[in-house]
Amino acid sequence: MAQFYSAKRRVTTRQIMTVTVSDLDFSGQGVAHHHGKALFVSGALPGEQTEVEIVEEKRSWARARAKRILSPSPERVAPACPYFGRCGGCQQQHASPELQQRSKAKALSRLLSQQTGAPAEVNTIVSGSAYGYRRRARLSLSYHTRSQTLQMGFRQAGSSELVAIARCPVLKPELDALLAPLHQVLSSLQAVKRLGHVELVLADNGPLLVLRHLDPLSAADRQKLEQFSHSQRVALFLAPDSETLEQVNGEMPFYKIDGLTLTFSPRDFIQVNGELNQQMVAQALAWLDLQPEDRLLDLFCGMGNFTLPAGKRVKNVTGVEGVAALVAKGAYNAALNNLHNIAFYQHNLEEDVSAQPWATEGFNKVLLDPARAGAADVIPHIIKLAPESVVYVSCNPTTLARDSQIFQAAGYRPEKITLLDMFPHTGHVESMVLFSRI
Repeated sequence: MAQFYSAKRRVTTRQIMTVTVSDLDFSGQGVAHHHGKALFVSGALPGEQTEVEIVEEKRSWARARAKRILSPSPERVAPACPYFGRCGGCQQQHASPELQQRSKAKALSRLLSQQTGAPAEVNTIVSGSAYGYRRRARLSLSYHTRSQTLQMGFRQAGSSELVAIARCPVLKPELDALLAPLHQVLSSLQAVKRLGHVELVLADNGPLLVLRHLDPLSAADRQKLEQFSHSQRVALFLAPDSETLEQVNGEMPFYKIDGLTLTFSPRDFIQVNGELNQQMVAQALAWLDLQPEDRLLDLFCGMGNFTLPAGKRVKNVTGVEGVAALVAKGAYNAALNNLHNIAFYQHNLEEDVSAQPWATEGFNKVLLDPARAGAADVIPHIIKLAPESVVYVSCNPTTLARDSQIFQAAGYRPEKITLLDMFPHTGHVESMVLFSRI
């Protein structure tokens, strides 16, 4: 990038060049090279010769955007969403699902191999529907004073600006069908200028919505919302603040997995891709090869997504989770499903676990599903337990690579690696590794 300075002003000119893209990175940016420097190009695909404009330049790399595709890839597809390119929710709808999966698997293999110093090939890719898969969404609400209209939608990429939407192809069809009537009823409320956001969730017993409102609702507004919930068959919850949740209409939600019923609060974490969640749990349990005498430790267990299905197969399971409300929900769900061989404990797994009552018990198999920060703090204790196998479910390739080094240094080898295509069209990478003791 050429930059010119004066005492009073700074003028920046954009550098334009033609490059050939060789790869995709995790986030769906094309990767090219120019004068030995890595160039990350938004909107370009492997094999495409592209005219690009530099938008950010560092010493060893630069970012660019595609101005013109000179030779389109055969794997370039027409995005299904009319808001693609403006809405920040999806970044890869211009690439075929197969290309997205291959690119993520290749990038994951490369990162793990580089960090661990050993070959780490992705063995399988677990995938499902590329569209209509999200069973949860949070939509921002903003009243536009000039036009006197309520905007409902998602944020632009890298911006706080709102992209108003009328449909969303990645949502479950039942939720997508609610967007227009929901916008209509919210626009009619007296409190239209004082609404925060709305959350939509599709449980197995039907859809629900949570409305965050900044001021108390009038009786007329409550009546309109209740009428909407009845006519659309949607469970209604109101949230006057971040802590309070008022159930106005409908049942508490649940989802089924492995023949079990897991109830949850509308604010509890559940995997947004229900179809992939079913496949992921089945794959993890198959990898662990659970037997009737096994003792399983499930870390970062949430409300028992893996814990309860595992409990059907083993002598006992101990689930540990940092969020107390999820621990209580897990224990409730275990009792609901008549599983009496499961114990749940609350503990922050970023802190020392040696004094915890469960820490001295013997476990021959371990499953962990940490947040993006990974599990570096608790892995040394896992190694002390010396389990014969460990399944690590990851939502962050970088921390997975770091944690894999710790396991391998302790004598565990990555026997199987799978890419979980949990979030098609986005840069999120979910994966799972089976570590076996050498």
